[in-house]
Amino acid sequence: MMKKLYCLIVTIAFFTFTHAQNLSPVLGVGDERPEVYAFINATVVVDYQTEIEDAVLVIKKGKIAGVGKNIVIPDNAVVFDLEGKYIYPSFVDLFTEYGIEKKSSGTSAPRSYFSRQQVFDSKIDGPFYWNDAIKPYQSAIEAFHVNAKDAEDFRKAGFGAVVTQKNDGIMRGVSALVALTDEDEEQVVLSGKAACGYSFDKGSSQMNYPSSLMGAFALIRQTFYDAEWYDSNSDKSVFDASLETVTENKSLPSVFQVRDKINLLDAARLGDEFNIPFIMKGNGDEYQLLDEVVSTGAPLILPLNFPEAPDVDDPYKAILVPLEDLKHWELAPYNPGRLAGKEVEFSFTTEGLKDKKQFRTNLLKAIKCGLSKEHALKALTETPAKLIGCDNMLGSLEKGKLANFLITSSEIFDPECIVYENWVQGRKYVITDSRLPDLKGEYDLALSNNEHFDLVIEGKPGSYSLKVKTGKDKTESGKMLVSENLISLSFPKDKKWVRLSGWMEDEAIEGTGVLPEGKTVTWEMTLEKAGKDKAGKKKDEKLTESGKVIYPFVAYGSEMKPQYKDFVIKNATVWTLENEGIIENADVLVENGKIAQVGKNINAGNVWEIDGTGMHITPGIIDEHSHMALNGTNEGSHAITSEVRMRDVLNPEDATIYRQLAGGVTCSHLLHGSANPIGGQSVLIKLRWGGNPEEMLVKNQVGFLKHALGENVKQSRMPTSQRFPLTRMGVEQSIRDVYARAKEYQQKWEAYDALSEAEKLKTPAPRKDLQLDAIVDEFNEKSFMVCHTYVQSETNMIMKLAQEFDIRPHTLIHNTEGYKVADKMAEAGAAGSVFSDWWNYKYEVIDAIAYNAAIQSNEGVLVCINSDDAEMGRRLNQEAGKIVKYGGLSEIEALKLVTLNPAKILHLDDRMGSIKVGKDADLVLWTDHPLSVYAMPSKTFVDGTVYYDKEKDKEMYNSIQEERSRIINKILAEGGGGKKGLGGSRPPMRVNDQFIYDDEDITDYTIDE
Repeated sequence: MMKKLYCLIVTIAFFTFTHAQNLSPVLGVGDERPEVYAFINATVVVDYQTEIEDAVLVIKKGKIAGVGKNIVIPDNAVVFDLEGKYIYPSFVDLFTEYGIEKKSSGTSAPRSYFSRQQVFDSKIDGPFYWNDAIKPYQSAIEAFHVNAKDAEDFRKAGFGAVVTQKNDGIMRGVSALVALTDEDEEQVVLSGKAACGYSFDKGSSQMNYPSSLMGAFALIRQTFYDAEWYDSNSDKSVFDASLETVTENKSLPSVFQVRDKINLLDAARLGDEFNIPFIMKGNGDEYQLLDEVVSTGAPLILPLNFPEAPDVDDPYKAILVPLEDLKHWELAPYNPGRLAGKEVEFSFTTEGLKDKKQFRTNLLKAIKCGLSKEHALKALTETPAKLIGCDNMLGSLEKGKLANFLITSSEIFDPECIVYENWVQGRKYVITDSRLPDLKGEYDLALSNNEHFDLVIEGKPGSYSLKVKTGKDKTESGKMLVSENLISLSFPKDKKWVRLSGWMEDEAIEGTGVLPEGKTVTWEMTLEKAGKDKAGKKKDEKLTESGKVIYPFVAYGSEMKPQYKDFVIKNATVWTLENEGIIENADVLVENGKIAQVGKNINAGNVWEIDGTGMHITPGIIDEHSHMALNGTNEGSHAITSEVRMRDVLNPEDATIYRQLAGGVTCSHLLHGSANPIGGQSVLIKLRWGGNPEEMLVKNQVGFLKHALGENVKQSRMPTSQRFPLTRMGVEQSIRDVYARAKEYQQKWEAYDALSEAEKLKTPAPRKDLQLDAIVDEFNEKSFMVCHTYVQSETNMIMKLAQEFDIRPHTLIHNTEGYKVADKMAEAGAAGSVFSDWWNYKYEVIDAIAYNAAIQSNEGVLVCINSDDAEMGRRLNQEAGKIVKYGGLSEIEALKLVTLNPAKILHLDDRMGSIKVGKDADLVLWTDHPLSVYAMPSKTFVDGTVYYDKEKDKEMYNSIQEERSRIINKILAEGGGGKKGLGGSRPPMRVNDQFIYDDEDITDYTIDE
C-alpha cells in the first residue's frame, strides 16, 4: 500500500513539473525522462573565485540540484566519472542578434545628402512617436527564432546563454535572454525583457532626421524629455505608444552601443542628464582614454575583435597607414587587462567577430597581455549575469541555477584545453568527443609495398593537422579525420593522393588504403615521439608591451600630457594690444597660468626662463569661425535644428588642432554649418591638445546660435530638394515663424512659473521643446545670434528681423557685402566676422572686396577675421596682415582682428585677446614680425602650458617615424610577410583621408557616420 502511495505521489509530482515546463499537448506517446545526472570526481569551478576538487555536481530537470564534496547522488541518476576533468559555468554574451529575423529595410540611405530621397514623415503606421528611428516598442522575442547553426557556433565558443537584441534604431526596444539549446522558442527564452537598447545610429529609418551624430544626440534628449512630460501629464491630449514604452523601459538595464571611446563619454553625459546608468557596449579602444572611461562608472561590454595587421609590405603604401591604426593593432589586446586593473566592471561579447572560433584565440591573447584568468572568467560568467539581473539563473554553479556548464580537459584558459561538452539547460551538446585519443606526435607510416613516410600530427582532438614528409626535402600537408576508434588519412605524393582508412585499438593504428595508381595496400602507424603541448613552459608567459598610449591617440600625441610650469620670456618685442602698445626688449612673467607681469627687467626668481631675443610675443590667435575638431558639421535635414549642440560632437583627436597650434591659434569658436536657416548651438574651445572633450571647453562661456541665409540654405545646389524653404524669402519666413513660436512658448513657461506651488500641482507643465529653448535663450541673452550672410539685402533683412523680436544681430559672418551697410551694422550693434579677401567663388560673393574689414572697422563695427577653413586657420596672422595693405589699418589694429576683437565678440575679452596682467596666459612666441609671411610660432602657450614647440615638433617627427618602423617590423615578423597577417588575410588599408569642410563646400551636407 505504501509503495503504491509513493508511486502515486511521484506520478503527481512528475506531471505537475511537466505541466509547468511545457504547455503544449502531448502528441502520440509521452516520453518524459527523469533527466537526473551526477558528475563525479571533477574539479568544479563554482565561480571565478571558488574551485572544488574531487567534487560532485548533480543536475535534475535542467537545474543544479547540488554541488560540492558530500553530495548524495540520487538512485535514478546517470553517473559520469570525470576524473581529471574540469567543470565551468557556461559563458553569457550580452550583445548579440542571435535568432533575430532580419527583414530588408529597402534601399539603404546613401552617404550623400544630395543623392538621397528626402523623407520627412515616419513610415510606421499607428500612434507612435514622430520619428521612426525611435523604436522602444520593438521586442526581440517577436522576431526571434531558434537558429540551430548559430547556437552551435556559440556553444563551441563556450556560451550557454545570450542576450539577443534587434539592433535597429536609436532607441531599439527590449532584448531577450535566451538559452542556446535547439528546443522550441517557448523553452529557450529565459526572459522576454532582459534589457533595453540605445545607440546613436538610426538604422533602417529612411527619414532625413537625424542625418548626423549631433542630431541623434538631440533626438534622444528630446524623446526622454517628451516621455517625462507624457508620463507626468495625467490628462493626456494625445496617446503615444512609443513614449509609454520609453518610460516602462527605463526600469530595465540599459545597453548603449557606442562608436568609440569619445562617443562613450558623450553617452555617459547623456545618462547623467536623465539619471540612466547605461551599460556601454564599447569598441575596444577604451584604454586610449582610460581615466576618463573609469570616471564614468559605466559597466562595459567589450568586444574581442582585435584588429588584423594592416598590409604594410609595400613601403610606399605603408606611409599612408595612420599611426593610430598601427598602434591600435599592437595595443588593443591590452584593453581588457588595463580596464581590469582599474576595477572597471565588464563582460565580453562575440559581436564583431567574423568567426566565433577567433573568440577563444583573442581571449587567450588578452590574458597574455595582462588580463588575469580570474577577471576573464568573471567577465564571461558572473558579471554579465549580474548586469542584467539574471544571476539567480546564470553566472555560477550553485543549487537552483540553470544547468549551464562546460566540461573541459584542463584549466579552461590553458591554450591546450579541450572543451568536451557544453550542457545547456541540462541538455548535453558534444563539442569534442572525449573518447578521441590524443594523437599528437611523430609517426612512422609503413605501407605493405615497403614505402615509409614520416608523419607529424599536431593540434588536439577534433582539430588535428597533418604533415607528411614525401621526399628528402619535401613536406606536404595532409588531411586527417578521427571519429571514435576510426581514422582516415590522405596526403599528396607527386601531385596525386594517397588515401588510407583504418582503426585504432589499444596502441595499434592500422588499416587499408589506396595508392595514387589505384593499388590497394595495408598500412600501420608507429609512434616514434609523443607530441608536446605548444604552450608547455611558456603557458604563463606575458607578451612584451613595447608601445605606449599617447594623448591624443594620433600622430603628434605624447605619452605624457603637457605639464604646466611658471615661466618668464625675456627680451622679446611684446604686442600688448593694450594702452602700452608694443614694448621692445620686454619680459612677460606667467604664474599659475595667468599673466603676472609685463615690462622690462622683470625679476622672476627661480622660474623657467625663455630667451625671446629677436622674437615677438602676441596674444594667442582666436578663430571666431571654425568647423574643426567636430564629428560632423551639419544637421542638414530639417530647416530649423536649433536643438543640436556642437558640444555633443567635439573631437579632441582632430589633427587640425595641433596644426592650428602650430599657426598660433589658442582658442576656436566651433559652429554648426550653413545647411539650415537656424543650425545649432556652437561651442568655444581652447586648443588643449591631448585633453579630453571636457578639458577642451572654455569655462563659463556664453552661448551662440548659428543662423544662415543665402544659397546654402535654400539649397540652390540641390535641384531635387523638397525641403522648405527653397527661396530667400522662404528662409526669412522660416526664421520668423520659429521666433514667433518661441515667443508663445516663452509666455507659456512664464505663466506656469508664476503659479504657486499648489497651483502647479493641478496644472500640467508645458512640454519642454529643445528647439524652442535655444531660441528663448536668445531672447534672455543667455545665447546670441550669429548669422551667415553675404548679400546686402539679406544682411538688412536679418538685422530688421532681429530688431522685430528685440534681440541683437550679434555677429554677421562672412558678410562680404557688409561694407555696403556698415553704418546700419554699427547702428544695430552687429559685429562682423569676415574673410580677408575671399571673392568670386560663387554668385553671391561677386561683390566681395578686400577692403571689407577696414571699411566696416572705420564705420565703428567691431570686426574680426575668421578662417571657416582648416588650412586658413593655420595662417590667420597673415590674413590679418593683408588688411594693413587693403584698408590701411595699423599693424596693431590689424593684429587685433584675430586676437582682441574676436575675444570681444565672443565675450572673452576679460580673459584673453591681449597681454594684460590677470588674463589667461594664451601667448604665441613668434620667430619674426607676427604679420609677416615669414613668421612661425616658436612656442604656443594655452593657459601658460606649452602645447606647441617648434624644436620639439622636429623631435616628435623623428620619434613618429621610429615608432611606425618598430610596429611595421613587428607586423611583418608576426604576419610572415606576403598578404597574410595575424588571423588570416590582411584587411584593406585604411588611409588617413580626413577632410575638414568649410561653410562653402558642397560636401557641407555630408551625413556624419
